[in-house]
Amino acid sequence: MPLSPPIIRRTLKHTRTISIEAYAREDGLWDLDARIIDTKTRDIPLASGVRPVGMPLHDLSLRITIDTSFSIVNAEAVSDAVPYPTFCNTIGPDYTKLIGLNLMQQFRQGVKDRMSGIKGCTHLTEMAQILPTAAVQAFSGEVIDTRDGAESAALSSEQPFQLNRCHALRLDGPAVLQYYPRWAI
Repeated sequence: MPLSPPIIRRTLKHTRTISIEAYAREDGLWDLDARIIDTKTRDIPLASGVRPVGMPLHDLSLRITIDTSFSIVNAEAVSDAVPYPTFCNTIGPDYTKLIGLNLMQQFRQGVKDRMSGIKGCTHLTEMAQILPTAAVQAFSGEVIDTRDGAESAALSSEQPFQLNRCHALRLDGPAVLQYYPRWAI
């Protein structure tokens, strides 16, 4: 179901696009390639000069390489469009500080500790925060055995990974009762 139609006339001013692509590598590791692009519908005067309509204000990319236990083994960041060239785009190498963090173990706090404020780029750091759920989606059915369906879930002694991790799949909820009755409480 889409959002309700706006009841008041409005004008588009800004578009932020975030994309994340997950790749299984031949060496058994996984790459998550994240990109954020900000564009405006008008020319934007900046201290560094005017950014013409449609030209990205930000075009930033972050790649993390993870193993199947969600640990980051490599990280790379680049800034192809920034509001302050030769300043904003110098922070990329610092994102190697993400190496060693685990996406499933205090990751967001680790990112904040290592990259927040003047230690990083606000937008790259913000984008990093959504990588854990993207990795889970990438691993689902590939690395993580979700055992979708009551029949396959009934064969295992371990609770399926996705249960009790969101509102819909809470153990005391109707979805678990219907699709995973063995685990319902």
